[in-house]
Amino acid sequence: MAAKSTRGDKARQAARSAGSNPYVRRLVEDEELRHSVKDAFEAARHAYSRMSNGKGPVRAVTEDKKVQRDLRNAAESLREASDRLRGRTKQRHWGRILVIALAGAVLAIALSEDLRKAVLDRLFGAEEEFEYTSQTTPTPEPTAAE
Repeated sequence: MAAKSTRGDKARQAARSAGSNPYVRRLVEDEELRHSVKDAFEAARHAYSRMSNGKGPVRAVTEDKKVQRDLRNAAESLREASDRLRGRTKQRHWGRILVIALAGAVLAIALSEDLRKAVLDRLFGAEEEFEYTSQTTPTPEPTAAE
């Protein structure tokens, strides 16, 4: 009987420590975290079933697009779950997007003469056509007969 009470005590103590663990508490409280873990498990299970069809795992991973998609989905879901478990929220990378857009604009202006002219016209005004006419009259050339 003494062995049963110690097992029961150990189980109670394990349940108490699990309840006080912040990760377990977050898993119980956060529905999106549970959803990410569930999606990762389902994608991994589906990939495993496709890899077990007799081709061999290496061939299935390298050639089967559905296995690759399932493994990618599983990895993304696990990454989301890991971030949520650590308390990280999704961050927007506006700085990175801005740098890429700026680099694209600079390249487009540098490579396209029409775009470059349009930008310069917007910045400095339209370019006026200029024709030069001389105000002086040319001297007549002496002819050889004179």
